[in-house]
Amino acid sequence: MTDPLLTELLDLALEAARRAGALLRDGRPADLQVAATKSSPIDVVTEMDIRAEKLITGFLAESRPTDGFLGEEGAGSEGSSGVRWVIDPLDGTVNYLYGLPTWAVSIAAERDGERVVGVVEAPMRRETFHAVLGRGAYGNGETLRCRPAPPLDQALVSTGFNYVTDVRAHQAAVAQRLIPRLRDIRRGGSAAVDLCDVAAGRLDGYYERGLHPWDLAAGDLIAREAGALTGGRPGLPADGDLTVAATPGVFEPLQAILDDLGAWHD
Repeated sequence: MTDPLLTELLDLALEAARRAGALLRDGRPADLQVAATKSSPIDVVTEMDIRAEKLITGFLAESRPTDGFLGEEGAGSEGSSGVRWVIDPLDGTVNYLYGLPTWAVSIAAERDGERVVGVVEAPMRRETFHAVLGRGAYGNGETLRCRPAPPLDQALVSTGFNYVTDVRAHQAAVAQRLIPRLRDIRRGGSAAVDLCDVAAGRLDGYYERGLHPWDLAAGDLIAREAGALTGGRPGLPADGDLTVAATPGVFEPLQAILDDLGAWHD
């Protein structure tokens, strides 16, 4: 049966992501500058991150004023409806700053603490990904399915690196030991896009340490609804220590190797 609330939340998330994506694509200043830094001098925020988050939260609050928010650029409120929006207005900010195309708007909705809707809008790729819990995952309206599992040594896996130097150095050491056991590694620069690429069968797997809820909320749901498995350390959900997403058959051996290599700590 169709749940009218989930349909409403999906429609709102799609429209909010479309509007924010258009703002970021069409409104990007030629002289775009860093507005602030976060964890380190190279972990940046631009004026457009802030504008996009205000657009998204403003639009959603007009339709659902009692919902809660958790946003990367500071949006935060408890709400009273049982629904919370988890928002990354610009995932892949450094790519965006440099004019690279791999960046996205990520919006997820939680109901009573359970993630039920996810939308990732990638304007420069002309792609919109979405999923509703129990209803499957879609890319530009077409059903998404993750790839059939290859042997691990033939798997293409993506990852990301932290902006804190010491953490990044450890992550590089893990990747160095992992690469000989895979087909190859990619580094796209947007966790949301990487998770959607697992869903779309463009990657066999993805892992990263140091993600926040807004980085993975929408993409994790999209990957799972496309048939991928997701988690953190063995037996744990995806979180800031470790996020792993992969096609079944790749997920468990990849997760085990990452745990052995210490990918979950600095």
